[in-house]
Amino acid sequence: MPLFLSEDDVAGLLTPADAVDAIEGCFRRLAAGAVENRPRYRLRLDGGALAVMAAADLELGYAGAKVYAGFRGGARFAVLLFRADAPELVAVIEADKLGQLRTGAASGVAARHLARAGARTLGVIGCGWQAETQVECIRAALAGIERTVAYCRTPESLRDFCDRLGCEPGESNQDAAEQDVVVTATGSPDPVLRGEWLRAGALVCAVGANDGRRRELDNVVLERSAFVCCDSVEDAKLESADLIEPVAAGVLDWLEVHELQEVVAGQVAGRQSDEDVVLFKSNGLAAWDVALAAAAVERARERGVGVEL
Repeated sequence: MPLFLSEDDVAGLLTPADAVDAIEGCFRRLAAGAVENRPRYRLRLDGGALAVMAAADLELGYAGAKVYAGFRGGARFAVLLFRADAPELVAVIEADKLGQLRTGAASGVAARHLARAGARTLGVIGCGWQAETQVECIRAALAGIERTVAYCRTPESLRDFCDRLGCEPGESNQDAAEQDVVVTATGSPDPVLRGEWLRAGALVCAVGANDGRRRELDNVVLERSAFVCCDSVEDAKLESADLIEPVAAGVLDWLEVHELQEVVAGQVAGRQSDEDVVLFKSNGLAAWDVALAAAAVERARERGVGVEL
């Protein structure tokens, strides 16, 4: 029988460290060619959009799709998980928490493989839902993080975020940008990070803009970056204005954009020097949703969590 997992179930089953390990494994399988991933597509709704993304992970033994309806007032997410070798629906999973965790975990993997040696500080621009797991997962991936500086425009949100996650409130975007690892997790249509603010050796994880119309990074970030990677070049060409517009302006060439899976698998070196500025542009892959959904289901079966449908 298919298993149903609620948002609360998922939150109780997986830690940030669990998520980082699961997504790192996903990147290794992507590099090995064991995963087929399909980019997200969107259908127009009455004041919103329906998004669909799917992947088949043959080595893991699962396939699935994430579907979500997003409106100005919020969104609802669900993952359907199937066996990859039989016509069996394994689980139906409420997937807001799952998506938050897998996005944070991907940045954790990027930090594990691309942050400079001895990175000690983390900066976060944006204090929303996605920013929480960015902090938690990067801390899980980099045990040496000693200080986290956060900034967002709403003072009340900034205080609450810092109190809950043990961060230091910054006075501006620049305060958060002047750290060893810098995350942008905003809904801003215009750049919130300037390349001139970055210290030598910084790793930037840009996770907030994925619809081709919004940018979090100015062109100087790309100009300063010695190594640029993303989760999927195919997806980035559709969704990443942070890369699409610099390519159109001649600041960047798509031939210079790698995929994080290449670094994780040791196919490309990534960072060459502790002085390099490095960029990871994250859009989100269905393969991550499948990998983390599979981990959640297997943990749920062990613990007797969830409801059989």
